[in-house]
Amino acid sequence: MKNLLLAVLLTGLATLAQAQLYDPSAFDKKYDGLLKHPGVQIESAEAINQMYNYKFYEADKEFRWLRLRYPKHPMPYFLMGLAEWWKIVPNTDVTDYDDKCLMYMDSTIALAEELYDKSENKLEPSFFLAAAYAFKGRLYSERKKWPKATLAGKNALKYFEKCKGNAEFSPELLFGDGMYNYYAQWIPENYPLLKPILMFFPKGNKQNGIKQLEKTANTAFYTRVEARYFLLQIYSMENQYDKAYEMAKYMTEQYPDNPFFERYYARSAFVQGRLNEAERVSKDILAKIERTQSGYEAVSGRTAAYILAYVNHLFYKNLPEAKKYYQQAIDFAKQTNSMNAGYYWSSVLGLAKIATEEKNYDLAQTYFKEVLDKAERKSSQYKEAKKALDDAKKSRREERRKRRG
Repeated sequence: MKNLLLAVLLTGLATLAQAQLYDPSAFDKKYDGLLKHPGVQIESAEAINQMYNYKFYEADKEFRWLRLRYPKHPMPYFLMGLAEWWKIVPNTDVTDYDDKCLMYMDSTIALAEELYDKSENKLEPSFFLAAAYAFKGRLYSERKKWPKATLAGKNALKYFEKCKGNAEFSPELLFGDGMYNYYAQWIPENYPLLKPILMFFPKGNKQNGIKQLEKTANTAFYTRVEARYFLLQIYSMENQYDKAYEMAKYMTEQYPDNPFFERYYARSAFVQGRLNEAERVSKDILAKIERTQSGYEAVSGRTAAYILAYVNHLFYKNLPEAKKYYQQAIDFAKQTNSMNAGYYWSSVLGLAKIATEEKNYDLAQTYFKEVLDKAERKSSQYKEAKKALDDAKKSRREERRKRRG
């Protein structure tokens, strides 16, 4: 009995100690330390996972509860803004969520500035200021609002500088270092016209940036998935297709209803020649589009349809199925006004080849001309279509000669 009473007493004391350690009112007095507090991370983990798995209604309920619990802290508002951004991610041409995303980021900035003025430790508010300004900059650049994007970017860099080199405080802060290091080198390499703007900023280092983002992807809490989102694209740009495939597959397993990760999984499996996987994932994407699942729309559809068309055309030799999927990819491309992109050109070219195989030469010629009309002159699709038309003209000339002879 004595041992039982002692155990109950110790359990009560432990519970009391934990409550004191993790008392929301304690944050109201100083109101920092949420970023790396394990209790807050436990509270927000489920909501963040719901968000990345495109269960926005469920995530929003939790984010609103966090806002009620910590009304003066920027974190809940940042997470709500991040959810609006992820609604944009599958098709960045959609503007329906812009206003709410910017509103939440502005609220994040206002609360973070207030926290910055009151706190002794400037790192936590600096992180939220850098992140909120960075997301505003991303959105403004998508909308080609360059003056606003530049101003937001300058503000983000100012606060990234304050966070720089402080990853020991929180691994979240390493995210900014990695992003800056990679893109500060990548941008002038790919956009020479921007070199004069970047000459006043510190030089970047792509390899260091990748390492820092990989560390963030493995150790951070709030920025872990964001780091992986960028790494997926970076691996593809750096021709590290093995890494892109592994990352996309892993993220799709973690968030099976995230259209961005699933699209990348289908694409990277296709590039790697893992056609059975690419086919399975592509069919899943099209099924989700058909039942209007959240986030699944024409951008993912054109990728999935093209992969299925290619597999049916060149491997199964199933021309009716191939034609169906090529046409579906074309329809998705038209829905997204992306007839100036590779999937459209390749799909029209695919139909032209099938028409040639079926000896429907007039239809083939129509498709080849469409490729010449829409594709870039340096593209492989343009060159292939031009050669096919030139060859067809030669064949017709030879036939006419034979008739005359």
